[in-house]
Amino acid sequence: MSEHTRPGADQLFTERTPRVAAARQLTKRAGRERAGRFLAEGAQAVREALRHGQVYEVFVTETAAARNSELITEASAAGVQVSTVTDRAADGLSETVTPQGIVAVCELLDVSLDDALTAPKLVAVLVGVSDPGNAGTVTRVADAAGASAVIFAGDTVDPHNGKCVRASTGSVFHLPLARSRSTTAVFDACRAAGLRLVAADGHVTTELTALDLTQPTAWVFGSEAHGLDPEVLAAVDDVVSVPIFGKAESLNLATAAAVCLYAGHLR
Repeated sequence: MSEHTRPGADQLFTERTPRVAAARQLTKRAGRERAGRFLAEGAQAVREALRHGQVYEVFVTETAAARNSELITEASAAGVQVSTVTDRAADGLSETVTPQGIVAVCELLDVSLDDALTAPKLVAVLVGVSDPGNAGTVTRVADAAGASAVIFAGDTVDPHNGKCVRASTGSVFHLPLARSRSTTAVFDACRAAGLRLVAADGHVTTELTALDLTQPTAWVFGSEAHGLDPEVLAAVDDVVSVPIFGKAESLNLATAAAVCLYAGHLR
């Protein structure tokens, strides 16, 4: 049975409470990897974590608890420790300008490449994407498009980064995530799983409408600012661009990813 720790106002968990202090370390990548845990902040993320992930504890302010009473009941019913904290303690667990006052401590989500690539049909591969907001939004798009997995390759942001988790609006809990520092290993695993590697690059003349995108595909996306390195482009099977019909200079990463990941469904 879970315990909902709701002491008096003068006894609320503070930023100095050991469990809160330990959770605060999870706002850093080194702390997450050391503990094997991460933070999911906000009601939507906590809800998806409770339904699809492994949650160890929920920290909540009195105000947030009153605002999200059904969610607190769900956490308690699932046997999850729920602890009430001060506003200052909640602020220390937040990476946002306006904290929502509710945070879940969750088990890391990433799996091996083999586990992520079990009979895949559609996969998103992020290579060198450093912006967590972009990475999280692409994860959300991949989830919406029915992708089998999202793979974070090379020097790409940690999918458990707070901003990445928030930008995914819970999608990090819905589909397998895998990480590998070796882009070559990722590409080899995708090919071994029967996927064709197609990179999106705005500087080539071949448009995605020229390809048959009904076969199993791993879409490879790079940094919005720098794109994909030439050696990465040389290692994939096809490189295509999203056509621009108006006067816009380009599309941002998430928008381009949405067009590409949905393209096979719309043929």
